[in-house]
Amino acid sequence: MKVLVFGSLNIDHVYKVDHFVQPGETLSSDDLQLFCGGKGMNQSIAFSRSGADTWHAGAVGNSDCEMLIQGLKEADVHTELIQKKEASSGHAIIQKTPEGENSIILFGGANQMITEENADSVLSHFTKGDYIVLQNEISQIPYIMERAHQIGMRIVLNPSPMNEKIFEMPLKFVDFLILNELEGAALSGLPDGTHEEILGRLMEKFPDAQIVLTLGREGSIYGYKREKYYQSVYPVKTVDTTAAGDTFTGFFMGSIIRGKSVEESLRIASKASAIAVSRNGAGASIPTLEEAGMHIF
Repeated sequence: MKVLVFGSLNIDHVYKVDHFVQPGETLSSDDLQLFCGGKGMNQSIAFSRSGADTWHAGAVGNSDCEMLIQGLKEADVHTELIQKKEASSGHAIIQKTPEGENSIILFGGANQMITEENADSVLSHFTKGDYIVLQNEISQIPYIMERAHQIGMRIVLNPSPMNEKIFEMPLKFVDFLILNELEGAALSGLPDGTHEEILGRLMEKFPDAQIVLTLGREGSIYGYKREKYYQSVYPVKTVDTTAAGDTFTGFFMGSIIRGKSVEESLRIASKASAIAVSRNGAGASIPTLEEAGMHIF
């Protein structure tokens, strides 16, 4: 069984600031660091470090892709299916405060140049029962979902960043829906709903999907059919929250794929994301499965 993460590859420019820049304000940063990132890349690294046989598909620019592809290879992710385009790779400008909070501006670049032909070429390498993991940072997501469903792949969707494109996707094909509370509120149509209300509405709208709602410092909740589980967070000093959600997704699904129970998978994912927020960077902050298993909180 293989895992295909079909998603974004970005070069992250991380600026250390005292506070997020305000309209009309010019703000000096205390530091600038470059990291490999993009929700797709972060999730590929997380899946691989959780023990899954992971392939990454997506698009990068010919002239600035070396650090991205090398970063995936160092995490033991298969990179043969990545397309190279005559354009810039995706970039992100990230403001990070002393409290570890972040604000992100994305430039899609090559991520938005994926074609139906690219998708068909990638998906020809996978079969029924394999997993495909998608976000909302590349082009052709609806087509990719339809073709993956036809093949019989199991579809995992993390609908981030949340925008109107989500409602163009064939969401009825999704097997696992993993999203944060803001995304859940928007998708459920309950902007002022409680966590329980949002989860309940999502379970009604997508009865065939297993749903995980991540709640930041309040933990996470899972719902499917008659099952519901809650998982608290593991307290750590927060340094950088950039890849916390991607780490959670990779380790939760990686654990499910390895045959762990939902409850155990939630615990492992919570531990892994706690370790990630205690470190700087995106992909660089994601722990190994051994670290997540051995870490004592």
